Amino acid sequence: MSSSPTCCPCCMQGMVPYLPELMPHLIQCLCDKKALVRSIACWTLSRYAHWVVSQPPDSHLKPLMTELLKRILDGNKRVQEAACRCGAGAAGGEACTELVPYLSFILDTLVFAFGKYQHKNLLILYDAIGTLADSVGHHLNQPEYIEKLMPPLIAKWNELKDEDKDLFPLLECLSSVATALQSGFLPYCEPVYQRCVTLVQKTLAQAMMYSQQPDQYEAPDKDFMIVALDLLSGLAEGLGGHVDQLVSRSNIMTLLFQCMQDTMPEVRQSSFALLGDLTKACFPHVKPCIAEFMPILGTNLNPEFISVCNNATWAIGEICMQMGVEMQPYVSLVLNQLVEIINRPNTPKTLLENTAITIGRLGYVCPQEVAPMLQQFIRPWCTSLRNIRDNEEKDSAFRGICMMIGVNPGGVVQDFIFFCDAVASWVSPKDDLRDMFYKILHGFKDQVGEENWQQFSEQFPPQLKERLSACYGV
Repeated sequence: MSSSPTCCPCCMQGMVPYLPELMPHLIQCLCDKKALVRSIACWTLSRYAHWVVSQPPDSHLKPLMTELLKRILDGNKRVQEAACRCGAGAAGGEACTELVPYLSFILDTLVFAFGKYQHKNLLILYDAIGTLADSVGHHLNQPEYIEKLMPPLIAKWNELKDEDKDLFPLLECLSSVATALQSGFLPYCEPVYQRCVTLVQKTLAQAMMYSQQPDQYEAPDKDFMIVALDLLSGLAEGLGGHVDQLVSRSNIMTLLFQCMQDTMPEVRQSSFALLGDLTKACFPHVKPCIAEFMPILGTNLNPEFISVCNNATWAIGEICMQMGVEMQPYVSLVLNQLVEIINRPNTPKTLLENTAITIGRLGYVCPQEVAPMLQQFIRPWCTSLRNIRDNEEKDSAFRGICMMIGVNPGGVVQDFIFFCDAVASWVSPKDDLRDMFYKILHGFKDQVGEENWQQFSEQFPPQLKERLSACYGV
C-alpha cells in the first residue's frame, strides 16, 4: 500500500519546533473556501502525518481527523484525492492504537465515499482503506466495523469482471482487510478464495496458450495472477487454520507449483510468500509437495532478485519449523546458497535477517548437517540478528545456533565476542533459551580459564560487559 511521503529526517528536525504553532493554522486551512487551498493543506499535512500521530491525541490528531474526514467527502475531486492520501499518510505510520478511537467515524466516512467517488478517486479510496487496515490490524475485527466496511467492498468485488484492471487495487485492499479481520473475514472468504484461484488458473492457461501459439493469442497480464496470489496470502495469514478446508477443495498447490517456476520474478515473489503463509496455516496440504518444491526454492536463492530471494528464504525457514528432522534430505539444496548470501557484501538488511533466521532454523532441525559450516557464517549471522526484536523467529534461530555450537564448539571460538554481543541483544529470552546461553558462556569461560576470560572480556564495550555480568554472571 502506498502512503503520502514524509519530510526527509533533516528537514523534519528543523521543522519540529514550529509545528505546534503551524498545525492549528494548517488544519484551519482545510476549511478554506478555495478548493486549491484545501487541497494543498491536505498535501502539506500529509508530510507531517507521522509527527501528528506521535503527539498526544487531543493536541492535533483529534482536530485533524475531524476536518480531514469532512474533506474526504469534499465536493471537489482534487480535495477528495488529497484528503484520502493524507489519511493514508496518518494510517501508514505508527498510528495503530491512536486511530482506533476514530475507527467508527473513519469507516462511516470511507463507506459514504464509496457512493460519492468517481473512478480515479475510488482507486485511491481502496488504498486508504488498505492502509488503515494495515495500521489498526486486529482492532478492525469488531462486528460493527465489519458490518460497515464489508458490504460496499463485496458489492464492488461482485461488480467487477475478471478482466477488469480495477480489480488490482481492490484485491490489494482486500488482502490487507482479510489479514486485519482474521476470523472476522470468514463469512466472505469462500467466494473471494475461489475467484483468486480462478484468476491464477486463467492467467496460467493464457500464458501457456501464448507460449505455444504467440501469433494467435495475446500475452496475459500477469498482474492479475500476482494480486490474486497476494490476496490468497492475506487470507492464509488472516484465517490461519480456517483456510484448510478452502485449500483442500481446490487445486492451489498444483497452481502454486507452476507459479513458482514462472519466468516473471514478481510472480515467483508472490508465490513464495503464499507458500510460506500456507506452510504456517495448513502444512498437511504443503507437505506432500515438499520434494518438488525444495529444488525450486534452492534455485531461487539468488540475491540478484532481492524480493524473490527474500521470500524464498523466509518460506524455507517456515518449512524447516514444520518438517523437523525430515528436512535432512533437503539441507544440501539450500545451505551453501544461504551461507553465500549472508557473507555477500551490500546485502539488504531484511534479506540478511531472513537468511540468518533460516540458517538458524535449519540448524535447529538438522544441527549435525549445518554445524560443520558454523565458522563460515557465525560472524555475519550474529551481526544480522543482534538488532532485531525478541520474537518467535529470533527464538527458533538462536536455539538453532546454540545446538550447532553444541555440535561444533570450535566453529564459534574465533568469533565468540560476536556471539556474546548477539546474546546480549535479547531483552527477555524464554527460561530454557536463557539456560542454553548460560551453559555456552560458562562453558567457554571454564574452558579458557578465569585469567584468559578476564583478558578476553576486556575487549567488550562497557555496556556489553555489564549486561553479560548482570544476566549470565560472566
